[in-house]
Amino acid sequence: MRSKAVLGHTETTRILAAARAEAQQNNWAVTIAIVDDGGHLLALERLDGAAASTAYLAPEKARTSAISGRESKYYEDLVNTTGRTSFLSVDIMTCLEGAVPIIHDGQVIGAVGVSGVKSEFDAQIARAGVAVLG
Repeated sequence: MRSKAVLGHTETTRILAAARAEAQQNNWAVTIAIVDDGGHLLALERLDGAAASTAYLAPEKARTSAISGRESKYYEDLVNTTGRTSFLSVDIMTCLEGAVPIIHDGQVIGAVGVSGVKSEFDAQIARAGVAVLG
């Protein structure tokens, strides 16, 4: 039987703080979501000025990344560069950049999703959150 690390409150809080700091440093009004490996929400923070829709999109991006083990940009590129528009019909995936998986010892243990600014900047914020774990 294999053992697997899980995100606890301490790690989730650290990730959220690092992502928030990156967003605030750039004056970006975003929502930050952290999910476990099954895509279940562990934390959500909507910064002042973030649109209401971002509170829906950030967790969906994070869920996509967690259950696939890939950055959500992979699916956006899949649709935009290969023309695989049929992938837009997959209920469990969001084809928008802005989420990155959290990988520990080669296993996906969660993901961070961000929504509110250009997708590449959403991903930048998510990466800053994940980076705090080393």
